[in-house]
Amino acid sequence: MRPLRIVAPGAGVLAELRAALAGGDALFVGAPASDLPGEVEHRVALVVQTSGSTGRPKRVALSADAVLANAAASESALGGPGQWILALPTHYIAGLNVLTRSLAAGIDPVTVPSADDPTAHFTAQAFLDAVAQLTVPERFTSLVPAQLATLLDDRAAAEALARFGRVLVGGQTTPAALLERATAAGVHVTRSYGSSETSGGVVYDGYPIGQTSVRIVDGEVQLGGPTIAEGYLHDPALTAERFITDDGMPWFRTADTGTYQDGRLAIAGRLDDVIISGGIKVSLSAIEQLMHQNGFEDAVVVAKDDEKWGQVPVAFTISKADPAPAVAAIEAALGPAARPQMRRGSAIPILPSGKPDRLSLRVKAGLPEQ
Repeated sequence: MRPLRIVAPGAGVLAELRAALAGGDALFVGAPASDLPGEVEHRVALVVQTSGSTGRPKRVALSADAVLANAAASESALGGPGQWILALPTHYIAGLNVLTRSLAAGIDPVTVPSADDPTAHFTAQAFLDAVAQLTVPERFTSLVPAQLATLLDDRAAAEALARFGRVLVGGQTTPAALLERATAAGVHVTRSYGSSETSGGVVYDGYPIGQTSVRIVDGEVQLGGPTIAEGYLHDPALTAERFITDDGMPWFRTADTGTYQDGRLAIAGRLDDVIISGGIKVSLSAIEQLMHQNGFEDAVVVAKDDEKWGQVPVAFTISKADPAPAVAAIEAALGPAARPQMRRGSAIPILPSGKPDRLSLRVKAGLPEQ
């Protein structure tokens, strides 16, 4: 067994991560909790909590080999090492990935203050201040879509971002219009797909990196290779369900649906986001995608229980635009059962990982409109 060290997010995480990956105590970044063990299996170097955007948060157990394999694959895919700006929380895998890549490159990252400070807001000026501290011309950063949009809205930040070798964007679906804006500004964006269970992003712009393998089984995307986690901490049943071994290779069942053709992966949605409304199967992700394509890029679609239909889709947005054209396009493409109820608010609740807080929205969907 191996001691598990609990460290608060902040400046000390980089040194603690270096020690954990070198064979020291295993590391958990976050607040102490009564259900965290004092020891973990010897192969476990890092325990990472998932965001819990679509269900209860889980704790993923990762080996040093898996984490370092991800860093090596990323460095190769990006064309070599460089200096990173850390703009994401280090208690989630995306932020830890930036630190791991920095350790692999032997170059300390520069941190944006909001990365590990929940009271600080991510701003274009804070990012520019971080850029001014970079000491290596080869530079990278990893962002969520909302951060990318913030930087593109600021001319100086957008110009600075265009000088980065690559900007990884992941954590959620990136609107096509935002990608077009980034391209027009000369920003080199790469969409990253992966999860804590795969040590972070292992598919860049649809193509597997490193030794990652992709397959589709019964419509589900499965990812295999050396970056796959050991499993879930203290949850052997879920580990057995989601982590499998085939011909000696570890695989993770993502619960995402998609296609894999000509070596390129395209994600369609979640296996668990298909509801039955009036006896008709309705894909919430398909509705959300059409909302984004029809002028509601911030829209998040969740399910609401309904006495008559079983469940119905509800679309949350802060946009004041007329939703009738978007709703008509959804109905034409997916049928009347996919027609969403519209809810407007002043903001979409966001988790620290940058993902929409769908659980919170599901609760709001079940409450009377105000």
